[in-house]
Amino acid sequence: MKKILVVEDERDLADLLAYNLEKEGYQAVLAATGLEGLDLARRELPDLVVLDLMLPGMMGTEVCSTLRRTERTRGIPILMLTAKGDEVDRVVGFEIGADDYIVKPFSMRELLLRIRAILRRSGQEFTLSERMLCLGPVAMDCASHRVTVEGREIELTSTEYKLLLYLADHAGRVLSRELLLQEVWGYNFVGDTRTVDTHVTRLRSKLGDAGELIKTVRGFGYKMEE
Repeated sequence: MKKILVVEDERDLADLLAYNLEKEGYQAVLAATGLEGLDLARRELPDLVVLDLMLPGMMGTEVCSTLRRTERTRGIPILMLTAKGDEVDRVVGFEIGADDYIVKPFSMRELLLRIRAILRRSGQEFTLSERMLCLGPVAMDCASHRVTVEGREIELTSTEYKLLLYLADHAGRVLSRELLLQEVWGYNFVGDTRTVDTHVTRLRSKLGDAGELIKTVRGFGYKMEE
């Protein structure tokens, strides 16, 4: 049974989330503050964290960045909840390592679909083989999930890694935002294509000059080529 930690200070919403998660066959663990959520994440090592942005004591962004800095919790997928639809909040969430976000108010069905997609892709094998995948100065060790640029290791979130791997493995092909949402994020429904744009921007930034390998195809999507 997959364990999901819900860090949400609105008690009614937290209870509603727990009820629906357990109805779907998940084990729900609740925390009402950022510090409590951080402690439970370290002790329970959940399969996914549903993390509110606005929390008493410690903001959700701080919880997220702390989990990402800690070796033991670095790989736990994080779905961030925010009451705002601001671009700034979304970008900040991705910058500190959130795998996805959803804006309040949201439909429970959409949230459960997002959770299912994140868990599905986090459980998939993305190694493809025991080979190295190289494109220009970028090298990807598919067995260890290590990415280097001219020999220097680059630290990527799990979603950034999967996006880079998909782009590199389909080098030369133009890939639509909708296809990337489906193949990398696992969304088989209409999602927010700005999620793709934000992750591509972050990925380019981390790759430095090698980020130029990822080309924008205006009005359609992206492709990766030398």
